Amino acid sequence: MHQLTAEDHARVSQAIAQAELASDGEIVAVATELSDQYHDAAWQWAALATFLQMGIWAFQPQWLEDAYHLFFGGWGEVPLTQLLTVLLMFSLATFLIVWGALRYMPLRLKLVPPATKTRRVRRRAIDIYKAGAERRTIGRTGILIYLSMGEHRAEIIHDDAITEAVEPDAWAEAMIALLGPVKEGRVADGICAAIHEIGLVLAEHFPKSSDDTNEIPDKLIEL
Repeated sequence: MHQLTAEDHARVSQAIAQAELASDGEIVAVATELSDQYHDAAWQWAALATFLQMGIWAFQPQWLEDAYHLFFGGWGEVPLTQLLTVLLMFSLATFLIVWGALRYMPLRLKLVPPATKTRRVRRRAIDIYKAGAERRTIGRTGILIYLSMGEHRAEIIHDDAITEAVEPDAWAEAMIALLGPVKEGRVADGICAAIHEIGLVLAEHFPKSSDDTNEIPDKLIEL
């Protein structure tokens, strides 16, 4: 993940404080390298590769016998028990090679379906929101900006009052403002821009009241 400096953190904190000046909303910004390790994807691809190579041997059993002669020498018909032993060895080797290759996270991420990434990023965003922002404001006006760099995805999660008052497409400008700079490597710029857009929406629907207090710290959280 693009490393965020102390100056970046200060800029985001200032952007949150500025955005909250005009509304009762409470903004939380979270950035993380990955939302999931996708261990299951590595196991699934390794298992699939193993079954595929077993299917090849089943379709062309003569190849398995040829492989036996290649590695162990001899000629003539090979006993079934020895062929099955070779098949087991090849299957195990295939599984371990593919699983080992997929320990390299960039490759593993490329093999994870986009829909799976989207679901897991959103699930992690909701979990973080429930743990750190849900129902922590008197007016139920907490909102989370969640950026997952590895999956190239972001989510905006908000509390009950915001859900009832604001249409989902109202956050489109904030997402555009976030992802544009992030794609160029300007992560802090994107987060600050998104905070500004969210602040405008919150100010329209939840204007600042006289008794509003700062209920959630104005800071960027890196996980």
